[in-house]
Amino acid sequence: MRHIGRRNLAAAAAGVMASLWATTGAGAAPRPDRDSRGHVKDPGEPEGLRGRRGHRGRRVAGKEFRGMWLATVANRDWPSKPGLTADRQRAELLAFLDAAVERRLNAVVFQVRPTADALWPSPYEPWSQYLTGVQGRDPGWDPLGTAVTEAHARGLELHAWFNPYRVANHTDPARLTEGHPARVHPDWVLPYGGKLYYNPGLPQVRGFVQDAMLDAVRRYDVDGVHFDDYFYPYPVAGQAFADDDTFAAHGAGFPDKAAWRRDNIDRLVREMSERIRETRKDVAFGISPFGVWRNAATDPLGSNTRAGVQTYDDLHADTRKWVKEGWIDYVVPQLYWHIGNAAADYAELVPWWDEVARGTGVDLYVGEALYKAGDPAQPAAWQDPAELSRHLTLAGEHPRVGGHVFFSAKEVVMDRIGAMARVVADHYPTAARPPG
Repeated sequence: MRHIGRRNLAAAAAGVMASLWATTGAGAAPRPDRDSRGHVKDPGEPEGLRGRRGHRGRRVAGKEFRGMWLATVANRDWPSKPGLTADRQRAELLAFLDAAVERRLNAVVFQVRPTADALWPSPYEPWSQYLTGVQGRDPGWDPLGTAVTEAHARGLELHAWFNPYRVANHTDPARLTEGHPARVHPDWVLPYGGKLYYNPGLPQVRGFVQDAMLDAVRRYDVDGVHFDDYFYPYPVAGQAFADDDTFAAHGAGFPDKAAWRRDNIDRLVREMSERIRETRKDVAFGISPFGVWRNAATDPLGSNTRAGVQTYDDLHADTRKWVKEGWIDYVVPQLYWHIGNAAADYAELVPWWDEVARGTGVDLYVGEALYKAGDPAQPAAWQDPAELSRHLTLAGEHPRVGGHVFFSAKEVVMDRIGAMARVVADHYPTAARPPG
């Protein structure tokens, strides 16, 4: 089965920004009372009790995570195109935050390091090309700082979304800005599948990408650190990720390269968890993996699926282990399939993940494929505006599911066939606080 997720999605649909202006702003509904961080007040809970570990896997009455991913890679959601003025970029960003409030969401997962770059003034990496059209060019304002401040003012959590290893969506290092770490350290980088990646097998790479990401945690009042589904790259037929020399240098004691690669990613996750805790104890660490860990035909502990990609085997990401070991605070598996899908059924995967999370204290939220709703290229189930609402109904039957995150912000606004509106009407009648 071919994975259709965040990769290679089309650029922003025509008219989406016009929809933003039409659905947000002065006509917004009155906002509920907020605490000092901007969160919806819970009269039964004093301020100051929110902590990094949250409620640790227990569903709390009246609280749920309602998020949307705000993607910046290739200008997927924001900015609508590179090179806009700082004022226009800021206005578009605030319109997305207002749209989240309008949809009664309470969290935005904002992609701030899409390709070994930064949406804040980082001392480690250059300004993102998706802001100005030129990598390294100062956009004249601080998008991450603004997003944190403005999200909190609206009662939204702001989770900073990082991609650890992707360097560029091309294979030419000369196209990177002068002084880019990948040009200073060409031995850190490998081409694969038409893109450039940092080599996860190098300890110095692992340390560097952690340092680069933690800079944002130290400098901003973010509510979470968020990784998506990219670790080792998705397999490309007929191509090999050329890390034989790295394995020879660092793979002693492992039975094979696959085990060594999984250990490299385990180390990234475990060390990042520890370093976040050392930096700021109130920041949650979450990961949004591809939805299938392993098929049951491959491993009896796996899900009753026949997916063509398995994170354990293909991305060398042992996502089940990270939950069982408690290395992360929350997990958002991307369950981007309809109920009844023959290869990967939403109705099979939700209970599987619910069981994985049982007894771990790790919060479970479900990643939802809003972008498929009304897409004519998708199966018939996705042409029904009620499909996503049925997802939330089904997930609500499982005690460890504490919320949902929708991919992505553009579709939250555009809502081609009213699927998001149906979710709000059926499941979000009032505002709610996040579980943390």
